[in-house]
Amino acid sequence: MQLGKLLNFFEASPALSLLRSPNAPFVIDFLDQQFKHSGQISIAHSELIAAFQAYQDEIKESYPDKLPSKADVYLADWCSHHTRWLQRFLEAGSDEPVYQLTPHSEDVFLFLDRVLHQDLGFVGTESRLKMVIDSLEDLVVGASDDPQIRLEHLRAEERRIQEEISQIESEGQVSKYRPAQIRERFLTAVSLLKQLQGDFRAVEESFRGITAQVQQKQAGGNTTRGGILEFALDAEDVLKQEDQGVSFYEFVRLILSPAQTQRLEQIIQEVRMIPELKDFQEGIEVVRGMISVLQQEAEKVMRTNQKLSTTLRRLLDTQAHAERQRIAKLLQEIRGLAISQAANPPRENVGIQLEVDLEIESPFRRTFWVEPVLLDTVELTDYEVDENDRLSAFRQLAAMQRLNWSGMKKRIQEMTATNSAPTLGMLLETHPPESGVIEVLGYLQIANDDKDYLVNSDASEQVLIPPDQNCEKWLELTIPLVTFTQKNNLQRNSDAK
Repeated sequence: MQLGKLLNFFEASPALSLLRSPNAPFVIDFLDQQFKHSGQISIAHSELIAAFQAYQDEIKESYPDKLPSKADVYLADWCSHHTRWLQRFLEAGSDEPVYQLTPHSEDVFLFLDRVLHQDLGFVGTESRLKMVIDSLEDLVVGASDDPQIRLEHLRAEERRIQEEISQIESEGQVSKYRPAQIRERFLTAVSLLKQLQGDFRAVEESFRGITAQVQQKQAGGNTTRGGILEFALDAEDVLKQEDQGVSFYEFVRLILSPAQTQRLEQIIQEVRMIPELKDFQEGIEVVRGMISVLQQEAEKVMRTNQKLSTTLRRLLDTQAHAERQRIAKLLQEIRGLAISQAANPPRENVGIQLEVDLEIESPFRRTFWVEPVLLDTVELTDYEVDENDRLSAFRQLAAMQRLNWSGMKKRIQEMTATNSAPTLGMLLETHPPESGVIEVLGYLQIANDDKDYLVNSDASEQVLIPPDQNCEKWLELTIPLVTFTQKNNLQRNSDAK
C-alpha cells in the first residue's frame, strides 16, 4: 500500500463515511432489510419512503434520538454527491425515481458480513487454501501452451479418478467430507456469491460513466457528432476488452444458458438435501434464489448498457442534433456577453423576466377518444319477484364462508417464529383448515402476494382437508410447494397495521 492512496481513501471514501456515521448501525440495518433480505435490486421512491417511515416508528421507543428528521431528508442525503450510499435514477417506463445500492455500500455489506460472520464462528481456512491451490494449479496448466504439461496434468487426473473408482468398486465405500469441511465449503460459496452480487454495481458504474461522458460532450456542443460517436464506441470497446468487461460478458453467457441454468438448479436442489447444512437456512435461501437474482443483476447491467445505445441513437438524429447545436450557440453567446460585462458590470436595471402565464402541455399526455359505454334500458315495471329464487339466493349467500385473513396471517407469523422455514403442508397439519379448500386457496393467495414467501410451482406437496358441511370425506390435494420464511420486524409491523 502507498501512503498517498491510504490518505486519499480515508479522507474521501463513501464506504468509510458510512461506517463512521453516528447513525451507521441504523442506516446499514435499514438498507440491509430493504435490499439484501428482500432480494430487490432497485426500490421505488414511494415504497422506500413508506418503509423508512415505518422503520423510524419501530426504533422510536428504544432509540428516540436516532433518525429524527423526515424520510425525504435522509434519502436525499444518502444520494448526495459527498455521501453516495444510494443511487437515485429514473428507469424506463417508470414515473417515479428508484433507488439502488452503490458499489461503496456493497463494500460495507461485504466487510460487515465477513467480520460478523453470523452463520459460523470460525473462518474456513482449509477450504480457502484448497481453493487457492486449485486455482494456482489450474492457472499454471491453462496458461501454458506446452502440450507435455497439459498431457501430464490430464494423466494425473486420470490416475486419480481411476484410483478412486477402483477403491469404491473394491471396498464399496465412499470417502466423504467431514461435517466441518462441508460447512466450510458451503459458507465459502455463500460468501463468494454475496461478493459477486456486489460486483455488479462496479460493472454498471463503468457503463454509466461512459454514458455520462457522452452526454457531457453533447451538452458542450464543441465536439462533432462523429467525434462523440468515435469516443463512445472506442470507450465501449475498451470496456468490453478489459478484464472486467470480458469476465462480465462471459458471465452473462453462462447465466443465461438454459443448459447451465438447469445444471445449477440440479446442484442447488442437491445442496439443500445435505443434512449437515440444515442449520444454515439463511445461506440455503441465498443459494436457492441465486439463479433468479444473478439473472436480474445481469439484465440490470445490460439495461444500463442499452442506455448508452439510446444516447448514441439520439446523437445520430439530425433534428435533435440541430437543437443541441442551437442551445449550445445560445449558451456561448450568453457566456460571451457575461465576459464582456465583467469589467464594468451594470449597476441598475439588472434582472430577468419570466412569462409565468405560459403553460406547456404535451399533446401525448391526452388520452385517445374512447366511445362511451352504452347501457341497455330495461323495463322493470312488469317484473314479478320469484320468492323461491329469492329465498335460494339468500341461502347461497348465507352458506358462503368468510376467510379470516388477519387470523391466517397471524398463524403464519406464529409458525415462522418457531420454525425458520415451514411449508404450507406443515402449517395445515398444525392448523387444519376450517373452511375447506377455499382456506387453502387463501393461504396460496397470501404466499403469492407476499414477496418474502416462496412459491415453487416446479415442486409440490400433498395436504389433507378434513370433512366439512359441504363434503363428508377427507380430501387429498396436491398444491405447489409453499415455504414461509421469517419476515423482518419492519414488515411484521406493517402487516399488523
